[in-house]
Amino acid sequence: MPAYIHHIATGNPAYTYSQAYTRDRLKDWAVDPKTKRLIHAIYNRSGIETRHSVTGDFVMGAEASLYRSDAEGRLIPPGTAERNRVYTHCARELSVDVARRALADTPGFEKQDVTHIIYTSCTGFANPGPDYHVIRELGLRENVQRYTLGFMGCYAAFPAMRMAAQFCEADPQAVVLVICLELCTLHMQINDHHDSILANSLFADGAAAAVVSARLPIDKKPAYLLRGFESALVPSSESEMAWEIGNEGFNIVLSSYVPDIIGGNIRQLLNGILGRQGCKVDSMDEWAVHPGGRSILDKVQESLALRPDALEASRTILRDYGNMSSATILFVLKEMLDSAETDHATLCAMAFGPGLTVETALLERIGCRAAVSRPTAESMQA
Repeated sequence: MPAYIHHIATGNPAYTYSQAYTRDRLKDWAVDPKTKRLIHAIYNRSGIETRHSVTGDFVMGAEASLYRSDAEGRLIPPGTAERNRVYTHCARELSVDVARRALADTPGFEKQDVTHIIYTSCTGFANPGPDYHVIRELGLRENVQRYTLGFMGCYAAFPAMRMAAQFCEADPQAVVLVICLELCTLHMQINDHHDSILANSLFADGAAAAVVSARLPIDKKPAYLLRGFESALVPSSESEMAWEIGNEGFNIVLSSYVPDIIGGNIRQLLNGILGRQGCKVDSMDEWAVHPGGRSILDKVQESLALRPDALEASRTILRDYGNMSSATILFVLKEMLDSAETDHATLCAMAFGPGLTVETALLERIGCRAAVSRPTAESMQA
């Protein structure tokens, strides 16, 4: 039986920053005038206006701050253990909240229906992890099967959704809660390296939870039918994006050539991926592209010759939230569900991560948000 995404809930931590404000704070911390100019230029062309964080490091005197200064005013970077302690506490709170809202806002599903939890994150580690606390604090059945997909990066929502679909296809009674949570700002690196400045300008914190089941969606309520998934590796690009654990947080390698590499390969990759599923690039009605950055979206749009508004949802999420790693594509898919005006669309979703790895999903959107809120003849007569 096919599986469906019935609902997606999203959430963000308490601290909200404008991109201009964080830009100026980073410039204040920089010593070299050349670094200040580089920060200004990179932040200004990011396509981001607002981001969220679990820390108050951009607010002078905030209690939830990881960075401190010595007697001479120099920044003291926190160690990996200190950053991970913040992750352990904040990931628990945020995952429980987003899971609770996902279940509460999905008609026809009760907390006792959940059979599996798939938890995805690459920005911290804890055991028992957030999936354990979701079961305890929401009162789910204690025999819920739990799986963690860790350290995969921005594309990890796709293996999680694929695993959920496989569970549902094998057991029509399965109800899978997919949780993607990333606290990227815990790993902010304050230095003059281009990769660090670029990462600091893009990454943010957020979480999303999706309810996946083989049950038929409620009539007219927007949902996604999961038709198929496929992975691909971009040739000769392994060194352009990487993610490793350092003594002062997780270190990212993020080459400025990534958008060009993706742009130069994406059409050929998709021709093969979609062709094997009986589709073509030009036959897609909608596109959900992980907004790794404005340049990536620009290159994908140009390479696939998409219409000007094809990536509007991706650009909206990038503008309002930044790049929240694995959670971001679920934000995009929710944005598209919430604004759906037609009863059906064939959709290609994709994300990119270390390697360079490309993960894709072929989805069918069914139902229409406008139809759900539109009054029926019976309700008007009543």
